[in-house]
Amino acid sequence: MVFFHQDEQLQHLGNEILEATWSKFDSLAHNQIALTWVVYDPPVPVNTGGALTPDAFWNHAVRGFDYRGGERIYPASVVKLFYLVAVHEWLEKGMTNTSKELERALSDMIIDSSNNATSLIVDILSGTTSGPELPTGPFETWKYQRNIINRYYQSLGWEEMANINVCQKTWGDGPYGRERAFYGEMFANRNMLTTNAIARLLHSIVGGVAVSSSRSQQMMSLLKRSLNPAELPQDVEEDQVTGFLGGGLPENSQIWSKAGWTSSVRHDAAYIELPEQRPYLLVVFTEGKAQAKSRDILPFISQQVARVVSNL
Repeated sequence: MVFFHQDEQLQHLGNEILEATWSKFDSLAHNQIALTWVVYDPPVPVNTGGALTPDAFWNHAVRGFDYRGGERIYPASVVKLFYLVAVHEWLEKGMTNTSKELERALSDMIIDSSNNATSLIVDILSGTTSGPELPTGPFETWKYQRNIINRYYQSLGWEEMANINVCQKTWGDGPYGRERAFYGEMFANRNMLTTNAIARLLHSIVGGVAVSSSRSQQMMSLLKRSLNPAELPQDVEEDQVTGFLGGGLPENSQIWSKAGWTSSVRHDAAYIELPEQRPYLLVVFTEGKAQAKSRDILPFISQQVARVVSNL
């Protein structure tokens, strides 16, 4: 069972949005997209500043729709959401200490999607470092330590986290040395997530129950994106709005998001508030080289969702 209940109205609307997407983008195969959409009906339990206790929050039923929401897909930089929450858990439990460099890396990892910053974060979380290949014994110890992030998410007992993999750094050119060996010969150990797992984690952040209320607020502040074109970064390959879910929204909307992209995937995970409408959470993954290059698919889906939300 996923954390939201399947809703007939959203099922109908979600299927309509998918059909419209496939009709407009004929290069997008049915198995090249995965989507999870959760709607927050009043009384809205999220973005309350942590007003609800975890028990009250998790007992508050929400409705949603997913298409291939349980399919394991390479998440690219969306995995950084999981490292963000894990760092706050480690800090809360005293498993690591904050520092100027940790704070700088957290900010750069989420706001700019820096892979170099993520490398430091994964080192801090796991007590491991990159480097040359290791002898068998030390390498087994190294691998066990690196998998602490997976063990943390499995310890939450959430069904959506049962088959995810979140133990790899994110790369520009790719892994070398012990990092390459850790991926396995055929890259079988690369990061893998589902849109439902991401939706549940993001749901906990916007609900104010990821680690703690105050830490959820800190995470939200890093995830906030401006939709004002003049405020978007100009000197980067991707600004995490243009060509993503934020690119399909009216400028007076609000969005908290984390995108991911490579030469073969284009993904986004977002919590969205439209003026005078029900807020909602939307996670969309697309796969394939043509889809990864397209800056139109995710904004189109986002526009369609925003349009139907106004009629709910």
